[in-house]
Amino acid sequence: MARSELLDTRLGVETPEGVVLELRPAGLTARFGAFSIDLAVRAVVYSLLAITLGMLGRFGTGVSLVLVFLVEWFYPVFFEVWNRGATPGKRALNIRVVEDNGLPVSFAASMIRNLLRFVDFLPLLYGAAVVSMVLTRDFKRLGDIAAGTRVVHADAPPTARALPSVIAEAPSQPVPFEVQQAVIALAERSSQLTPERIRELTRLADRVLSLPPDAAAEQRLWRFAAWFLGHREAGPGGKA
Repeated sequence: MARSELLDTRLGVETPEGVVLELRPAGLTARFGAFSIDLAVRAVVYSLLAITLGMLGRFGTGVSLVLVFLVEWFYPVFFEVWNRGATPGKRALNIRVVEDNGLPVSFAASMIRNLLRFVDFLPLLYGAAVVSMVLTRDFKRLGDIAAGTRVVHADAPPTARALPSVIAEAPSQPVPFEVQQAVIALAERSSQLTPERIRELTRLADRVLSLPPDAAAEQRLWRFAAWFLGHREAGPGGKA
């Protein structure tokens, strides 16, 4: 993957269950590459339709035009909804469409973002789309803004993280994404740190979280870390 693509801004999105998903929006390079591949695929389909139906005369030409219209507008919708948010071009570049909350794109959202491609095309060669992606933090074109979707890199699922054996516990107040990541990192590294260093970092974390220091401070942070990682049932963090 090109080094420039790794500079895309990372976004933390919290699900209704309180789990924070880390999404990496795809920039212009990846999206243009995917668009080019999909354009080539559609061009092959159009050529086959023209050759096959052209032998049927005017009737074949009429049918061909109808099919070209359907493929042009519903090709991306079909793959985005039934192929985990990825057209062949997006799959080749390892990107996909998701909704703003990180969930799979719905049929309605996919329809909106793709039917508005004619607006993104204005005034020429998707000029409006390019301007919109440059000006938005998560590289959204106008169709994405209207549909509440974004295109992200389909990163490989993270490997399971080793945490101290505790029961997950939800904090009593909302915790910023950056603080959640710091608590998780501390829990993961706890086996490599001295008890003195763990107590020092725990006191710092308690002050950030506005929690009173006590003898159970370390275990409380480990329980929070398990919750931040989504443990709700029996597993590394025990039973919620």
